[in-house]
Amino acid sequence: MLTEVFSLVSPPSFWVQLTVVGIWLSCVVLLAEWLGRYTETDAEIVRKVVHIGVGNVILLAWWLQIPAWMGITASVLASAIAFTSYYVPILASMNSVGRKSWGTFFYAISIGVLIAWFWPIHQPQYAALGILVMTWGDGLAALIGRRFGRHPYQLWDMQKSWEGSLTMAGVSYVVSSAILFGVQGNTWQTWCIPLAVALVAAGLEAFSKFGIDNLTVPIVSGALSFLLSKIL
Repeated sequence: MLTEVFSLVSPPSFWVQLTVVGIWLSCVVLLAEWLGRYTETDAEIVRKVVHIGVGNVILLAWWLQIPAWMGITASVLASAIAFTSYYVPILASMNSVGRKSWGTFFYAISIGVLIAWFWPIHQPQYAALGILVMTWGDGLAALIGRRFGRHPYQLWDMQKSWEGSLTMAGVSYVVSSAILFGVQGNTWQTWCIPLAVALVAAGLEAFSKFGIDNLTVPIVSGALSFLLSKIL
């Protein structure tokens, strides 16, 4: 059960928490910068390396029992860096995708919002669920859609693919089910709630513009799973 895996006897010291998370994020950013600057890796793949790598830090935060204030502070700092990078080439390789997107900025904000919501009420699994739905669902949907998207559809001025949208729904379901199963066991809610999360997450991703899905998908997915778990 995830609650047992992520329950340490006592939280590590602040410096241990900071060091572990700092090493992880530094490795992710350095890998992305190396791929973007010194290889011919597609810019979208570089962004998704950051997207997936950074999102998984929520599992470290859960495991290390990082306090809410620390996660919120990190979110604010990351948001400030992401915002600045759109005007100053701090992390140019992360934003060189040839389209206007505030995705990285919104992504950092969503992590802070979910931690601020679910950490104080001792329900970190819903923050993890929301963030990982975006991390893996959107990350793989973009890559699968670009590589294997053979059935496109148009929404406003955006072109999507059914392959990408189905990947978003499928991965969202798997991620949500895995977390709920790990926390609350094999119940019918464990398998039904993720259906709603998957459909809503795929819809939000499909209709998003300017990267706003990086904000709406994590927050709505976490909130929906939490509310349905309380109601059902």
